[in-house]
Amino acid sequence: MSEDPQPTLRALLERRDLRLRLESAEDTLLPGALDAPLRWVHSTDLADPTPFLTDDLLLLTTGTQFGPDAGDDEYHAYIARLHARGVHGLGFGTEVARDGIPPALAGACRDARMPLFEVPYRTPFIALARANAEAVAAQAYARRTWALAAQRAISLAALRPDGLGATVAELGRQLEAWTGLFDATGALVREHPSGALDPAARAEVAEEVGALLRRGARAGSSIEIDGERFTLQTLGRGGHLRGAVVIAGGELDLEGRGVVTSVIAMAGLALEQNVGLNRARGVLRAGLVHSLLTDDPSLARRVARELWGALPAAPVLVAVAEVAPAREDAAADWLELRATDRSIFHGRGPEGLVVAVATSDHDLLDEFATLFDATVGVSQPCAYTSFALAHAQAVTAHSRHGAAGRLSRFDDLAGEGVLAQLAGTEARAVAAARLAPLRTHDESRGTALLRTVRVWLEHDARIDATAQSLGIHRHTVRARIAHAQTLLNVDLSTFPARAELWAALVATG
Repeated sequence: MSEDPQPTLRALLERRDLRLRLESAEDTLLPGALDAPLRWVHSTDLADPTPFLTDDLLLLTTGTQFGPDAGDDEYHAYIARLHARGVHGLGFGTEVARDGIPPALAGACRDARMPLFEVPYRTPFIALARANAEAVAAQAYARRTWALAAQRAISLAALRPDGLGATVAELGRQLEAWTGLFDATGALVREHPSGALDPAARAEVAEEVGALLRRGARAGSSIEIDGERFTLQTLGRGGHLRGAVVIAGGELDLEGRGVVTSVIAMAGLALEQNVGLNRARGVLRAGLVHSLLTDDPSLARRVARELWGALPAAPVLVAVAEVAPAREDAAADWLELRATDRSIFHGRGPEGLVVAVATSDHDLLDEFATLFDATVGVSQPCAYTSFALAHAQAVTAHSRHGAAGRLSRFDDLAGEGVLAQLAGTEARAVAAARLAPLRTHDESRGTALLRTVRVWLEHDARIDATAQSLGIHRHTVRARIAHAQTLLNVDLSTFPARAELWAALVATG
């Protein structure tokens, strides 16, 4: 944002028509004293005018408040009052009540490091007030003109293909400040100027943005990093935040804030207008998921190629994910953004969100699970003609080991074997009911039928080995197995009956 020359004491001193003379040496003044913005120029000869002064003021006086016998203490007390009130400088009108500036007044200003200048008799005080007022008006006009031009440039940027990103970049150009656009996950997706922000500062800003977005409510905040202030503003509706805009730099004036507000409003409107389109796109994607589940990818390939690019190259990993409802929009936005440089297909399926990626892009699934605290199950690599099987594998992995922020792979389940999958609640309930007759008999009669059956099956149904392991007679083992058969109403001489009984024992632990 280009800075227009502000009304300052330096600007008044440089006006030849005012014929002002700086009494104080500039190197004896407070840093920036001559360049402090002035809101008004006021004249008074009151001994204590401070109750009637405003901020950012230049004061003019003829010195009639000081008697001929005024001492150094009176001048120092006067200047101390002005300095404490924030007066930016004192102009002394000469040849009105005095021929020159009183040395004691010059000394008091020098001690306070306050600018002191002479206003000659030929220059009326009203001329200084008018000159400053004209400068204030000119600056206000210039700022309004800048604001109108900036808003026009930003509006034109919004018409580009990447409307939101182009708008944020144009905002950075107009403000002449680093400006960043963060997506719904808190990742920086657009900045201007590119690469201008220190990596450490970038990380700290991203952390603050992420905290804002996780709270889920529309908000604005500011942080300071290494002496530089950053202003943050979320985009989107409360509960459905789509990202944030961050601007580096100090406080903005009224016009600058107006330009930023218009960009935020424009971005919010654009995002809200996309809701209906995104909903329609979601319905289409869901239809393509159902088409892929028939193991015929021809329709999905044709539609995807026309609308958003080719499907991921086979073999693919199929994932089924569960995301908290409040984060579903953000998750969909993240997948759309990643699809700009990686091949991803996603859509709503019968068991949850379905995501398909090429095997080389498996890291995207881990990143997705972590960012959105999602429960994700992943299939083995498959061809599109086996999509239904891969989907079933992903559902199995999701339901077997799924946990928030964790990714479960079907490969890991397959490595554990079939019986290891009997740890589910349903399997345990069925197994407990199947073994209930043995457990009830043992508890009521003090027998050990259940343990005997387990050891017998562990020793491949060999009576002698079982007897030796339990330390009992083989006839006792044979009698217990026969009694168990009767209670269970099965023939344990057959392999299917023994296999089912072993599976029940595995499921109950």
